[in-house]
Amino acid sequence: FVAAPRLPDQRAAVEAPHGLVTSAHVLASEAGLEMLKRGGNAVDAAVATGLALTVVYPIAGNIGVGGFMVIHLADPATPGGRQLVIDYRETAPAAATRDMYVDAGGQVMAGPDSSIVGWRASGVPGTVAGLALALQKYGSGRLTWAEVCEPARRLAAHGHVVSAGTAASLRAKAKIFTLFDESKRVYLNGGAYWNAGDVWRQPDLAATLARLQKDGPREFYEGETAKKIADAMAKNKGTITLADLKAYQAVERAPLRGTYRGHDIVTMPPPSSGGIALLQMLAMLEPFDLPALGHHSAAKYQL
Repeated sequence: FVAAPRLPDQRAAVEAPHGLVTSAHVLASEAGLEMLKRGGNAVDAAVATGLALTVVYPIAGNIGVGGFMVIHLADPATPGGRQLVIDYRETAPAAATRDMYVDAGGQVMAGPDSSIVGWRASGVPGTVAGLALALQKYGSGRLTWAEVCEPARRLAAHGHVVSAGTAASLRAKAKIFTLFDESKRVYLNGGAYWNAGDVWRQPDLAATLARLQKDGPREFYEGETAKKIADAMAKNKGTITLADLKAYQAVERAPLRGTYRGHDIVTMPPPSSGGIALLQMLAMLEPFDLPALGHHSAAKYQL
């Protein structure tokens, strides 16, 4: 028996003459592609994709949390263009305190996950504000906020076919979802679980997205949606209030910059720690002759 040689774990590059959208779910990528086909730019596509991920990739894409966006702008007056970042990470509610998860004896309350699971663990969501800021300042101007919201609303209202990956990711979080009636109803299909091939409709999310379309992104922070969040928080001893939501603002920041083997690196500054770590790792690798260590060698991987 002779084993066939192992092929390199590498796919051919995908190329496109006019634009390309990539994300964690094909339906979200198609939402972004729809914006490009309608004359939008990369930011229009990114916003539509991000909103659609709320529907089809709930394990990570969600308007209930926050994030960061790194943007490259073509600028004839600036060689190499211009780069900026938008910080829309969650912020702590005003009622949050240093010791909110420990008791009088200094012990963690309600188990080791009290700071990451439950109503008191939530930060003030920033995604809607951040995507709206990006669209307002750096979108093409050809597409409205309502238009970039539409693919996500449509997916939530009409439903989408659950993939094997989505079904597995939701089952993996079943222990947590079961702790909360609404989470169990929505993400575990009332306890019956979502299976690959099921059509998953999310009418409550569709209604939220429809309100955002009608009243604009600040509806999430000052309108009916904000009131629903604040009321639910109050009923469940959470810390986010209507005032917290109203005060939230996304922030534009200057990116971190570095180089690696002649390439310019533009990445996210604090409060993200990923950008700093990325630049540090590349700086540690740069002095070494990686090809000389050998393909798939122990020395290469240990380094």
